[in-house]
Amino acid sequence: KAWGNCLIDQYDTIEKHTQSGLELVEKYVKFVKERTEIEQNYAKQLRNLSKKYNLKRSSKDEPECRFSSYQSFLDLLNEMNDYAGQRELIAENMMMSICIDLTKYLQELKQERKTYLMEAKKAQQSLESTYKQLDSSKKRFEREWREAERAAQYAEKTDQDINATKADVEKAKQQAHMRAHVAEECKNDYAAQLQKYNKEQNQFYFNDMPLIFNKLQDLDERRVRKLAQGYILFSDTEKHVMPIIGKCLEGITKAGTNVNERNDSMVVIEQSKSGFERPGDLEFEDYSQGINRASSDSSLGTPKGPMDLLGKNRSKNFWLFSKRSKLSPSTLPPFSTPPAPSPANGPPSPKFGRDPLSYCLKEINKTVKPRISSFRTLRRSPAVTEDFAHLPPEQRRKRLQQKLEEICKELQKEVDQSEALGKMKDVYEKNPQMGDPASLASQISQTTQNIERLRGELNKYEVIPAPCCLYKVIIEHYKENLFRFISRSPDGAHSDESTPDPSQAIYAEFDDDFEDEELTAPIGKCTAMYNFPGASEGTIAMQEGEVLAVVEEDKGDGWTRVRRNNGDEGYIPTSYVTISLNE
Repeated sequence: KAWGNCLIDQYDTIEKHTQSGLELVEKYVKFVKERTEIEQNYAKQLRNLSKKYNLKRSSKDEPECRFSSYQSFLDLLNEMNDYAGQRELIAENMMMSICIDLTKYLQELKQERKTYLMEAKKAQQSLESTYKQLDSSKKRFEREWREAERAAQYAEKTDQDINATKADVEKAKQQAHMRAHVAEECKNDYAAQLQKYNKEQNQFYFNDMPLIFNKLQDLDERRVRKLAQGYILFSDTEKHVMPIIGKCLEGITKAGTNVNERNDSMVVIEQSKSGFERPGDLEFEDYSQGINRASSDSSLGTPKGPMDLLGKNRSKNFWLFSKRSKLSPSTLPPFSTPPAPSPANGPPSPKFGRDPLSYCLKEINKTVKPRISSFRTLRRSPAVTEDFAHLPPEQRRKRLQQKLEEICKELQKEVDQSEALGKMKDVYEKNPQMGDPASLASQISQTTQNIERLRGELNKYEVIPAPCCLYKVIIEHYKENLFRFISRSPDGAHSDESTPDPSQAIYAEFDDDFEDEELTAPIGKCTAMYNFPGASEGTIAMQEGEVLAVVEEDKGDGWTRVRRNNGDEGYIPTSYVTISLNE
């Protein structure tokens, strides 16, 4: 059914209904805009929250960052940041596909409705104008007809009056005839106006208005369909990003499952283990015999009583190494080889043979005996030295390795830059149109100075006293390995002829020393409590319940050296086995 057939007399109702429909669209657009503002504010607050609890760039090297629980927390914050991005995407898509689109469509509907209403108003005004003309002609006809009747009655009365002259009678008849003629003309005009009005009225009610009302009906139905699509988009916009939001939530779940409390405990050991041994028993000093004994080497620095454990001598400056075995800070190199990769569930694996530097550092820890006054003394903060001599042995080894990595990276960068400048200078010399070789002199000079500075840092640590001579061998190996290709003139030119690397012979000789070493006698046995893959070099795999011979006891680094019956040797985590030493 159409409005033009059923609501032909409900112009005001149709006008009000269409206006109400447009207002509903405006209301929905306003609702979606407020929803987008909520989404944007929500996303902004989520981003600020993630940023507030996320690490700053300067804090990413903190020790706690290595814990799986901390890394999972950072992953959670990153996923929340991505989740906030999806909320922003929802707001953006709603604004583009609903608010902007509906607002533009609403303006078109308003303009179209205005045109239809103007056409209806124009048709109604035309009909009203015709009706006014009809009413005017009708009133004139009525007035003239009454005048003609009065004139006819007056002429008839005059004709019957015996006192009236013939001229009066003729005049009255002429007047009545004229009035009758005018009335007849008014009658004809009235009939014409009536016919015209009836025609226009039929046109108005059967053609013009039904057509306009049908157009308004089509407009309103299109408005309803568009609004329904907006309702659907309100849901679909969020549905489209739900898979990505689901992935963000799955990432948070994965971050929780990635937490490994066992690994975190191992990281605490790796970061905080000092390598010192526990303090020995105090010796009995018999003052009744009149003997004033000096403390032995094993008791030097150990607690003298309960008050020492409580920090009575806190103001004294305790050192953990004896004076005769303490290494001079100026004689130790500030770098080492990078640490070997850690097993899945255990401390860093020791490497030997191919990584002699780690072995040398282990030998240093063996020969330098610690003296501990108390566990509280370990928490003191002595003066920081360049060679990290203020640190315990295990932590010192790690810091030396980090220092070596930094020097190697910086040196490699300078060497690469020097090679690039040398090649560029050669190109400029062969093709002067490409550039002036002299323009590179300052850069080449600066790079050369940087390389010499790094060479000087290395030369500071050449003199290593016994029992650290092996450490000096490794230093020489690194020097030769890193600087063998930069023996060039100051202008960057170098020889293409290859020269033998003396460090390789030293390195091979170092390996041969270990290969020719005789097998040491076992000092006990151990039984594996857990499986250990032994994936890192220098370690050995074992199965739960397997019995192995103990070759070397744990020296404070968390590893014990063992041997199988077939002669295979390697290191295993001490915490993975139960050890029984020979009497």
